[in-house]
Amino acid sequence: MCSGISIAQNKEILKELALRNAKTTSEATISEDYKTVLKHTHPYLINLMGGNENASEIIKASFKELRSKGIVYEKAEILSVSDVVFEQDEYRCLVKGYNQMKLPNLRVKATSYLMGFYNAKDSIWYFIEADKMNNKELADTLFPGFKTKLEIPKDVVETEEIKE
Repeated sequence: MCSGISIAQNKEILKELALRNAKTTSEATISEDYKTVLKHTHPYLINLMGGNENASEIIKASFKELRSKGIVYEKAEILSVSDVVFEQDEYRCLVKGYNQMKLPNLRVKATSYLMGFYNAKDSIWYFIEADKMNNKELADTLFPGFKTKLEIPKDVVETEEIKE
């Protein structure tokens, strides 16, 4: 009985940490703090981008490209964190977020999801865009043999014309 309570308490603590880490990453996106974004990006994805230095340059270039096209993040909010599950020897969760970007003459509103992976050694959550895990080929490249019981929802994107 005690072990069940401690597991449930542990999952609640991990859920709170996931929420804090996701909010930190979201705020870093708005402020173009690429170092913090990189800190919470799953190491497998960083390796796929060619390591920390290359990943850092890719993220910096992405922020610069968005600015050059007049794309501005207006909002990046974390709405909720799913229950934390333990599968394939690690804790995972889904993080629901809302992003709003302004483009010239267009506003994009997106409800999307991050898949969180907990690194117990460093007490940090790493994230990747959850919809990437719905792409079996990419999921197998990042995480060979990846399986999850978490249901990964599709992102919902809306656009509206900006009339000034």
